[in-house]
Amino acid sequence: MNAIVEELLAGEKRQTGTADMMLQLAEWAAASYARYDRAAVDRIAKAAAEAAFALAGPLADAAVKETGFGVAEHKKIKNEICSRGIYDAYKGEDFCSKRVIAEQKIVEVPRAAGIVFALTPSTNPVCTAFFKVLLALMTRNAIIISPHPLAKKSTAEGVLAMAKAAEQAGAPAGIIQVITEPNLPLINHVMQSPRVNVILATGGTPMVRAAYSSGNPAIGVGPGNAPAFVDASADLNAAAKRITGSKSFDNSILCTNESVVVAEESIADKLLQALGKAGAYVAKPEEVDDIREYLFGLGSFNVDALGKSAVEIAGKVGIKVPNSTKVILTPIDRVGIDEALSKEKLCPVLGFVRVPHVHAGISTARALIRMSGAGHSAAIHSSNPATILGYASAVKALRVVVNAPCAQGAAGFGTHLAPSFTIGTGYFGRSSVGENIGPKHLVNWTRIAYSDEASEAFGDYAALETWNNQPPLPVGRDAPMTIGRLQEGAERADESLFAQAGGGAMTDEIAAMREEIRRIVLEELRSAFRK
Repeated sequence: MNAIVEELLAGEKRQTGTADMMLQLAEWAAASYARYDRAAVDRIAKAAAEAAFALAGPLADAAVKETGFGVAEHKKIKNEICSRGIYDAYKGEDFCSKRVIAEQKIVEVPRAAGIVFALTPSTNPVCTAFFKVLLALMTRNAIIISPHPLAKKSTAEGVLAMAKAAEQAGAPAGIIQVITEPNLPLINHVMQSPRVNVILATGGTPMVRAAYSSGNPAIGVGPGNAPAFVDASADLNAAAKRITGSKSFDNSILCTNESVVVAEESIADKLLQALGKAGAYVAKPEEVDDIREYLFGLGSFNVDALGKSAVEIAGKVGIKVPNSTKVILTPIDRVGIDEALSKEKLCPVLGFVRVPHVHAGISTARALIRMSGAGHSAAIHSSNPATILGYASAVKALRVVVNAPCAQGAAGFGTHLAPSFTIGTGYFGRSSVGENIGPKHLVNWTRIAYSDEASEAFGDYAALETWNNQPPLPVGRDAPMTIGRLQEGAERADESLFAQAGGGAMTDEIAAMREEIRRIVLEELRSAFRK
């Protein structure tokens, strides 16, 4: 074999060659899936959601074991929410059928994005993968998941289970894929591929920035640093339970969790007492110094504390706390870049600062978001609508959760925000989307617009759908695969073959298709280098 071809099939270049084959398979799958009707899409999405739901507990345990982050019981809840819960939340919405707006003489035709490349984090690995796969399936997109290397095994297991269920329900082979051995060169190669139509980036700031600079459309999220303002009108016991429950959920690994409690001075002592009863330990001044040194002594957040429990962190610092402790409160006298404990902390350590009045509380919350978390989330506990509106209008957060746990509420659980594990931070946070990401962000609409002249009659579209006018694509060995883009105008597939693909498993076809792709790629590479 030509030495150049051998080089391409070895080492790092072999990895990128494998990724290109995944992309080519995804491209065909996306083109085929875009022709499915709503009933078929719903059947496929439901099957994938149920497969994920069945693994919610085992994969929660596996993720904690693999990463060392969080609480398995809480991860199970997140996995369930992001499987059957997400399906139930959106099953009544139609992202496949046309919309006719007769009074405006407009017809809207849904157009799937195509190939979604999704990055998932180590902190919320399995639930984020479940969430993104279901969004892609509901909108007739193909998706390739790139898990964080620290969580690659548990994430891949969940994604492969969903892929198997989706294909058994009639999805094209390759509609869901996962990179089982992720690394930065490989991820960058896929992110920059012209075959990728949109990147869903959930992870650290460097990865999100890389997604935005890839040259492909991207939806990324920035860091959080949510202030939780408690004013004099708040129900203090309820606020304390909500804050401690939120901050301790999965050991505070969600980016929507509270970072600093901002308490109006007149109720601050009572609030501290209520927080103590709810499971918070109030650190002494000398203990606050030790905690600050442990978390930020090296200049940035100590990843050894990431997702660890309050009791574990106290042990590392040398503080004795009750075994029932959920959160460690660290009273501080100011917020700003010179106070590290006012930064984002993905662990159950919560800053606590007093302010003399409401206006100072709003200013303090604004300062926290200026440091980090612009466009992300904030919370307020109050019964005064004027204060709530003033707070929401002043703080640069695009989700303001009122009288609810911020970690769950900002993500759309326990509030009526869109349920999501990808939080758009908008222009404040240098993101292209400012709301919770949902299926609607993975589909565009072609709009057929008639002349507005009264004499121009509007057509009758009632009995028509886009899939009525499109032949199904071939499957298996007959699929139109090439080294370049998917070929348009493929011959019509045999109807019995398509019917089989729509209603049963495609296990035999998958192996045949992958082998055919490898053969074609190798042959074209050989041909290219003979010239």
